[in-house]
Amino acid sequence: MTEAAMSLSAAASGFVLFLLSLSGVQSQDNNGVSYTSPQICAFKGSTVDIGCSFKYPLKLLKKVWLTEGIEYNPDDLKKDSGRVSYSSQWYSCTLTIRDLRESDSAVYKFRYTTNRGDFTVLPGVTLTVTALQVHVKKSSHSNWATLTCQSSCQLHDRPSYIWYKNGQIISTGNHYWYSHYLKLTDSYSCAFRDHEASPSPSVCYQGDSCNRVNYSNRRICAFKGSSVDISSTYNSYESQIQSQFWFRSGRGSEDLREDSQYAGRVELIETERGRSTLRIRDLTESDSAQYHFKFKTQSFEWKSSLPGTTLTVTALQVKVSRIISVHESQTEAELKCESSCTPAGHLLFVWFKNNQFMVEQSSYQDLFSPGDVISCAFKGHEDYRSDPVCKFTSLCY
Repeated sequence: MTEAAMSLSAAASGFVLFLLSLSGVQSQDNNGVSYTSPQICAFKGSTVDIGCSFKYPLKLLKKVWLTEGIEYNPDDLKKDSGRVSYSSQWYSCTLTIRDLRESDSAVYKFRYTTNRGDFTVLPGVTLTVTALQVHVKKSSHSNWATLTCQSSCQLHDRPSYIWYKNGQIISTGNHYWYSHYLKLTDSYSCAFRDHEASPSPSVCYQGDSCNRVNYSNRRICAFKGSSVDISSTYNSYESQIQSQFWFRSGRGSEDLREDSQYAGRVELIETERGRSTLRIRDLTESDSAQYHFKFKTQSFEWKSSLPGTTLTVTALQVKVSRIISVHESQTEAELKCESSCTPAGHLLFVWFKNNQFMVEQSSYQDLFSPGDVISCAFKGHEDYRSDPVCKFTSLCY
């Protein structure tokens, strides 16, 4: 195997992941603040920690992370994305970014304020977000071809690969390549073993008319009570499709329109040829699952080994982040609205106290009396509030 071939790379998804982390720690600034690594490469859809720590205790007035190009903008990076969070530990300034996108590739810099002024830790951390791709190299002999599974990241350890043909696993092992006689009818995809949730798109050996299914999003987060659209694009080598439907992992291959759990809540939408959308209304937390699209022709059936779209349905909860002061009949506290994930495009919260609108902001600070009922909701979706469980008795804390 050539050195160039060995450098072909990889990634992963779902949980916190470092794909490339150069050894050593960057030089500390004058206050002992440093980054864990100057460069990080991570896979699209994964979660990454951009490590940062304090060597000495500092009395911080403010701490923010900024990306290159807006490093002199005082706006906090957290305001730009509900996917971003900071470590709450005093010795850590680590930045966490969830559901990574290729557009998140940038240089990230930590800035903090003490009573001695503002400090930016330079030169920053370069984050590269990559996705797997299948590249086809055709042979001059018949339909023999070699497929390679590639990304722009490099792994120190040799990964294990999974190869799919028409949605079904055909090979597992340490080979980043797959060589065989390929048919015009078939599509191919690859993934890293143990990270199958983020495979490459399915590609044809030649042209774009093979049998294939690609999902618009591999992960979707939606809130309880709302509706969600899960979409895929597909193509059949044969012109006549006999049936097409969506099903859910763990419940067989039953059409969701015939599943009693989804009765009256699902519909199949096809506004254009080759695109199918599953719409689920009035979501419940039990709808959290992986959803697959399937089609059949007279001589072909798309297989379901290839991952579909993972839906997470979240319910909001009110949590007390800190108690500021306790009075004889009231408690001054700061509340946060939390969920297991952040639905795309709905990043602002609105707050209600005793069923009355109070404020629109990420957290809510106020004086609370015993018996007060507090709830929160995403802005624009006030009908889907958190359960009003916090009545400011001892049960709140």
